[in-house]
Amino acid sequence: MQGVCVSNLCVCICVSVLLRSAISQPPTESDTYTECTDGYHWDPQTEHCKDINECETIPDACKGEMKCFNHYGGYLCLPRSASVIPAPEPANTPPETFNPCPLGYEPQGDSCVDVDECERDEHDCQPSQQCINTLGAFTCQCPDGYRKVGTECIDIDECRYRYCQHRCVNVPGSFSCQCEPGFQLAGNNRSCIDVNECDMGAPCSQRCYNTYGTFLCRCDQGYELGPDGFACNDIDECSYSSYLCQYQCVNEPGKFSCVCPEGYQLLGTRLCQDINECETGEHQCTETQTCVNIHGRYQCVDANRCQEPYVQVSDNRCVCPVSKPACRDLPFSIVHRYMTITSERSVPSDIFQIQATSVSPGAYNTFRIRSGDENGDFYIRQINNISAMLVLARAVSGPREYTLDLEMVSVNPLLSYHGSSALRLSIYVGPYTF
Repeated sequence: MQGVCVSNLCVCICVSVLLRSAISQPPTESDTYTECTDGYHWDPQTEHCKDINECETIPDACKGEMKCFNHYGGYLCLPRSASVIPAPEPANTPPETFNPCPLGYEPQGDSCVDVDECERDEHDCQPSQQCINTLGAFTCQCPDGYRKVGTECIDIDECRYRYCQHRCVNVPGSFSCQCEPGFQLAGNNRSCIDVNECDMGAPCSQRCYNTYGTFLCRCDQGYELGPDGFACNDIDECSYSSYLCQYQCVNEPGKFSCVCPEGYQLLGTRLCQDINECETGEHQCTETQTCVNIHGRYQCVDANRCQEPYVQVSDNRCVCPVSKPACRDLPFSIVHRYMTITSERSVPSDIFQIQATSVSPGAYNTFRIRSGDENGDFYIRQINNISAMLVLARAVSGPREYTLDLEMVSVNPLLSYHGSSALRLSIYVGPYTF
């Protein structure tokens, strides 16, 4: 029994040594001679010793993952991946004539010359082997990628020797190297080099960044990477917060913008500022009217707003002459003023200050809301003898308009004077909080 190691596995090759002539040896003593050497049995039909096929006669001749191969006088247990080409059956050849030359030579004239057994096909090399002639003999060599085990050529598993950087695929007589995804085979067919997928049409919809063995997709500002890792989807910034814009947010591809209502213009990127149509000339007031700017729009008021029994004495100022009996219980003068405030203003809030233009020595002044505040949305907070503050008492929503008569009552005991003057304040409440 002979031990042989094949592909990291040690196997046993059971070979009964037998001379080639013993295969067809005739009986020497009598026609009833039936004994053969181990591995052969007597064939009464041919009257010769015949090889026994142990792979068929011995149950489970090879164990585990080993495969049985019949051999003259024995059998081989080899891995199932082994590539074995069996030798052909020996042919019956006529007895050779007497050769006075040494084995491997033949007579030629008075000398002996070498016999080229390879050329004459007088060798016993396996079909998978290459015959090499030598002086007086020959040798059998295995092709590249195979090694000789006994009389057989067994495939060399090159992958055992780590010829490849990544993956090795063994094939009979050779091998091939393969690379992991994201790499390609180098010029030496063994090493693996990184593939720049970004230069090879990576499916990134916006930005591609090559990394070792792979790549990453990234998106421009205003986009986010989709679930597939390639597509970039627009981010709806307006859905994330209601504070991005003061009035209204409009989503756009990769960004957003703020818009303002009619009568307003964008201040910066998110705030809305009232357009003063009276300054820009975008109003339609006539020459006899005065343009008053208010939040989101403008108002045209008559230049002369004095009503009987008042007469106009200057811009926005009306006087009630004492000569007219109707003026006896009315404020002596009325000054017209205009202002605008935003909706939902926090309260209490100081919105307008009243200031006396002239005060007599010894006079005592008080301030009150004479008319226009039926719902009690305002009140007067007197600051000192000559001024007071109009305070917004409750939050109000627009668009809305108030006309308040704010009266200053003057009493001068020294002069026995009692009189009053009024400020007619038109308050326009805008439709928005800005």
